[in-house]
Amino acid sequence: QVQLVESGGGLVQAGGSLRLSCAASRRTFTSNSMGWLRQAPGKEREFVAGMSWNGLTTIYADSVKGRFTISRDNAKNTVYLQMNSLIPEDTAVYYCASTGRAYSMVMRTPDAYDYWGQGTQVTVSS
Repeated sequence: QVQLVESGGGLVQAGGSLRLSCAASRRTFTSNSMGWLRQAPGKEREFVAGMSWNGLTTIYADSVKGRFTISRDNAKNTVYLQMNSLIPEDTAVYYCASTGRAYSMVMRTPDAYDYWGQGTQVTVSS
């Protein structure tokens, strides 16, 4: 089992920035690909950003490309999502997620992730 705990959400004005953090409980975090996904009210959960277990591959949703950056610090068992130039459409609950199989590819589909955090609310006001 992997426990994931997100932090860093909050209320920000449009154009502002936030950095989300996700701390993983298990040291084998270093062999898992990680993702950030989000869910807005009345909408399905959608992929935002992902990073491979070795950090060599990052992928982003078109809607956040150029504004958001995913990174990881394996020494701290933590993955980050730096969000810049936020817009009201970014308002959602943001979830950190991990693949369950070691050394698996980073994926865009929510079903590819086996472990999830509790989510953190991000609200962008206009």
